[in-house]
Amino acid sequence: MRCQRMALGEPDASGRRRPVPIEGSEFDMDVDTVVMALGTRPNPLVFTDAAELERTRHGTVVADLNTGRTRMERVWAGGDIVTGAATVISAMGAGRIAATDIDAYLKDNDGAWWPEMVRTAE
Repeated sequence: MRCQRMALGEPDASGRRRPVPIEGSEFDMDVDTVVMALGTRPNPLVFTDAAELERTRHGTVVADLNTGRTRMERVWAGGDIVTGAATVISAMGAGRIAATDIDAYLKDNDGAWWPEMVRTAE
């Protein structure tokens, strides 16, 4: 991955100092994975496809923070769509929590509903 060092520039009209590239400071990093986090608002199509999802007064999805479960059966949620704008690390943690609970759910239910959800290449 090619990176470039940044520095805070001069304040703009709002008084905010924005990052500006430091010329000649490019460097490469060997990485296995890059996680891009763009934006902090939920995709509005989520609510079109899952209109039954309960939302808070702030528009986020109601989900158990310990499991990621929503009040819809077999629907888990985590990250910005549950907490509002936060860090990618928090979102990844929520994904891990949900994945753990999904795994437990599948094992406890012997995957009884799994075949209806799976499409094969055949």
